[in-house]
Amino acid sequence: MEIRLDFLRYLETDTAVNILACLDDTSDLIRASLVSHFWCYFVVSNGLCKQLCLRKFPQLADIAYVTEPSHKVKKSTDVGSSTSLQWEALEREHRVYGSIFRALTKVKAINCVAEAFGASSTDNYPEESINNTLEPRDEILRRFSYWSSKGQKNPDVPETLIYRLKAGICLVTEIGIRPFQAYFQNGMPIYSAKSVRFRMGYPKSPIEINNLELPVQKNADAKITWTYTSPVYSMSQENLLQHFKLPEPVLCIGGFVQLEMLGRVQTQEMDDKYYICVSHVEVIGRPLFPAFDIDFTESSGKFTLKYYPEVLSQTMTTGNSDPMINPSVGEEDRVWEHLEGLVEFLMQRNADDNINLIGWDGNVDDE
Repeated sequence: MEIRLDFLRYLETDTAVNILACLDDTSDLIRASLVSHFWCYFVVSNGLCKQLCLRKFPQLADIAYVTEPSHKVKKSTDVGSSTSLQWEALEREHRVYGSIFRALTKVKAINCVAEAFGASSTDNYPEESINNTLEPRDEILRRFSYWSSKGQKNPDVPETLIYRLKAGICLVTEIGIRPFQAYFQNGMPIYSAKSVRFRMGYPKSPIEINNLELPVQKNADAKITWTYTSPVYSMSQENLLQHFKLPEPVLCIGGFVQLEMLGRVQTQEMDDKYYICVSHVEVIGRPLFPAFDIDFTESSGKFTLKYYPEVLSQTMTTGNSDPMINPSVGEEDRVWEHLEGLVEFLMQRNADDNINLIGWDGNVDDE
């Protein structure tokens, strides 16, 4: 009879963790956890899904706690014991981090802007309000739709626009800005900025934010804690939607994005002052609500991540079942088939490290 041995049992913990850390998708880690009780214990107890998420999305390090409000806790004879509670917490992190990784890489990208939060200045309010930048059309009811700053003699005075996103946690990939062209003025000037950079962050006081009348007219910037600042991008003086792709996708935790427009290039003929005008703004990314939501701890910058697995499948681009949502015995053949390829990949990936899998002949223990 052919003897099968589990190579994980013959490796030091650090070595085994380093091997499985070569995987770059939590779906593979979830499948590995279905191989046997030992593999499940190893993957879950070492928090491999969480480690992968933190490597890929460092902003998740600010999670203080994860919870599943709708999850029913399994009854156990040792419920209430420290061991039981600790294992329950590890299993919860395994599910939540595995699922959020999948959502961050598979949810369809859309325009994430929900509402205009505030502008550093507005020339004629409400006719030239930041609210107009939510509309992609140039005209509404035969009236031009755009935001305009106040005029300045100094072309170096910056302007900011702040938007609230559709979810408290979004993976932002790019931002689009369309400068406004004043067809009703001589020469049809375009009031673009010289350059732009972006910030993302969370509200200093969520309670205060929810009670504000929008858009905020003064000191909107002071109400947000900014955790990310992009490089500076040059803008062209053209009447088109200009796309600015971020160097890496950024996990916006808190749901606020700021556009800081630097430098002015166009004066208005009637007053010889510099203005910046914007017709439309888009923030392209993957909003994770309602499958995931957040609660902030006041002033600490830490947050609680809430996961609702029953609605995750509704936000995905594919309808295929996934073991991280509903592990089933029916997937056993597919898991074993995938595992053979997985082990072969790991062995090839680590061949240069001269890892000695003592007593292992290429087959996995089928316990």
